[in-house]
Amino acid sequence: MKLGAFSVSLAVKDLEASKQFYSNLGFTVFAGDMEKNYLIMKNENALVGLFQGMFENNILTFNPGWDENASTLEAFDDVREIQAELKAKDMKLERAVDESTTGPGSIVIMDPDGNAILIDQHV
Repeated sequence: MKLGAFSVSLAVKDLEASKQFYSNLGFTVFAGDMEKNYLIMKNENALVGLFQGMFENNILTFNPGWDENASTLEAFDDVREIQAELKAKDMKLERAVDESTTGPGSIVIMDPDGNAILIDQHV
């Protein structure tokens, strides 16, 4: 199963303070918008999403079809294929993608400790 680019999406209290903190660790703004209350920061191939007021808990995020530079991969496992494989393994989906669609879509599963895993395809 190819899950694509990995990042941690953090629910932050103060976007500016978090931006400064991660900047001090060598991260630079890669995408996002302060006015929209989110930034994606990058340090080499490590990605951290900072989201203020968008969700309550941190989320592990995978992006099928993208590499760590948000470049489209030639070959990847579509989110619907991933969903079918998870269902075949009797894994509970918190949110499913419509299998009759193509292109962008997302699913959410929870790990045994309650950590949300978002598999979010943009292509």
